[in-house]
Amino acid sequence: MSIKNYIIKRPLLTEKMSRLEEAERKYGFEVHPAANKHEIKAAIESKFDVKVIKVSTQNRLGKVKSMTTRSSGKSIRTQGRRTNWKRAIVTLREGDKIDFFEVEGAA
Repeated sequence: MSIKNYIIKRPLLTEKMSRLEEAERKYGFEVHPAANKHEIKAAIESKFDVKVIKVSTQNRLGKVKSMTTRSSGKSIRTQGRRTNWKRAIVTLREGDKIDFFEVEGAA
C-alpha cells in the first residue's frame, strides 16, 4: 500500500465542502491522525496531480453516545465514544481541480 493511500482516508463530500470547492478551491479530506501538513500536501499532490497552496488541519473529537439495550427483561444503559479523527482542508492553486466522481477508463 502506498503512503498516499495510507494518509488520505476519504474525501469529505458535504454541502459545506461543496460550497468551499466552488468559491475558494478548498477540498476536505479525512486523514490519518498522525499525518502532518507536509505529508498531507505530498499525498494530495501525488495522488490527484494538483498543486497545493495551503493545508489546514483540525483534530475532531468523537462524540459520547448512550445506548439502551434490553436483556432478559432488564434495561441496560451503556455509554460509548466514537473515534477521534483528523480533517484536512487543502487549498489548490488557480486552475487546478479535483473531480471525485471521475470514472477512470470510461469511453
